[in-house]
Amino acid sequence: MHSLVETGVGTVRGRIDADGVHAFQGIPYGQPPTGAARHRAPQAVAPWAGVREATTPGAACHQVVHPFLPPGAPMDEDCLHLNVWTPGPDETARRPVMVWLHGGAFHFGSSAAPMTDGARLARAGDVVVVSLNHRLSVFGFLYLKALWGDDYADSGNLGMLDIVLALRWVRDHIARFGGDPDRVTVFGESGGGRKVCVLMGMPAARGLFHRAIVQSGAHPRGVPPDLATRFAHGFLRSIGARTDDPRALHALDGARLLEAAHHYVAHGTDPLLPAGATARWLTMSPVVDGDDLPAHPFDPASPLSRDVPLIIGTTKDEMALFLARTPDAGRLDMDGLHARLRPMFGPDTARIVDVHRRCRPEESPWDLLVSIASEDRRLLSIEIAERKAAQGGAPVHLYWFTWESDVPLLKAAHTMEIPFVFDTLDATPIVGTRPDRFALAAVMSRTWAAFARTGAPDHPALPAWQAFDAHTRATMRFDVPCALVFDPRREERLAWPGPVPMPWEPGAFVGAF
Repeated sequence: MHSLVETGVGTVRGRIDADGVHAFQGIPYGQPPTGAARHRAPQAVAPWAGVREATTPGAACHQVVHPFLPPGAPMDEDCLHLNVWTPGPDETARRPVMVWLHGGAFHFGSSAAPMTDGARLARAGDVVVVSLNHRLSVFGFLYLKALWGDDYADSGNLGMLDIVLALRWVRDHIARFGGDPDRVTVFGESGGGRKVCVLMGMPAARGLFHRAIVQSGAHPRGVPPDLATRFAHGFLRSIGARTDDPRALHALDGARLLEAAHHYVAHGTDPLLPAGATARWLTMSPVVDGDDLPAHPFDPASPLSRDVPLIIGTTKDEMALFLARTPDAGRLDMDGLHARLRPMFGPDTARIVDVHRRCRPEESPWDLLVSIASEDRRLLSIEIAERKAAQGGAPVHLYWFTWESDVPLLKAAHTMEIPFVFDTLDATPIVGTRPDRFALAAVMSRTWAAFARTGAPDHPALPAWQAFDAHTRATMRFDVPCALVFDPRREERLAWPGPVPMPWEPGAFVGAF
């Protein structure tokens, strides 16, 4: 069965699934950012005549192929498309709207990932779910203002401005799909959570969303403009382009431009840029340019989002997803543990290991490596919760996802909570086969929908979730059963030797293990 909706800029035809959810995929929200529009601020989609088919996801931005990109997914610079799932396109329904921002560290990812299909969340939560694609890496975050002038003033934050444009589309058109433009929640995991943090510090995004959820993606600080300019200068020189002339860069097609960026990231030798390729990719992240992002979003907490309620948290074993792929996965002795940690902690290594061993006596050296390597994301999330709470505005709720998969080595790994939020456990093998997974998915998806509905995460199936403050440090532990705990792993938190760096800052964890 098909479903027609007049969006205000044109009619789209989607599908109605067996459970009655109306799905619309690949709806354009912006004009193609190609040709002369490359590296420029996005423009709203032009109206169209007739009926546009909306049954296939739009292309993701050009990116390096990654396991989280669905096999065969199309890639193109023309990527400003979004998807909508709704229980019904009734303009009087005024359902809460949940806008998902995909992960991928600002340089990969797609709204078409099966485990972020919004149908079940929309149906069970009686909400409207939106997901979107936007510009990434060299297309969305290559900062060119200092080199090419004010015509490229937005270049360091184009991917974020794409998201702002999508949120404007939601404001203007989502009522036609049964959504309430005055109750919009932005939520995302990993890089998607980072995008949520940045939105909370962007003047252009103010008023376009009303609640926020950050999953394993704390992002208190943006990239300094001098570092972003240095990266852009080096990249342009690496492709033989003049640093004062955009023509050579614009002459490259999208696939070739990505290839050139990949080569520079992998082989660049500038000693003033981050040493590792992963950290160099992340230098192409939102830039504190004084305009689109006037200041760091949470250093201190931006007053722009003072009145926006926030949920923020992490999984217990974030780094298990990445460390499980290493040659010595699961096989490590204490000497090996110290050797792996010493480049990060230097003379503090023995002390850090001793604290974690005392707190986790049952854990093997491998488990301790995962625990310690996962601390940066947890501590950054706590840092944001502290700063948000100190504002005295809307509350912040902190969570900790501790449910462990029975898939060997994965534990409570990075991304593990996503299929519980979307209730898409059958879309990914990482959750394993534990029978209690279904009960936890029902609780978590209901919690996220409750927060989208009222700005508070409470519902009868969840223990009362007290807001976070710096004294009690209330934290919801998502497991079976769920429980409210206070300052979990306190000793480990206090053992950290100093402020947690961002990926492009000295001492960052990114790529270190």
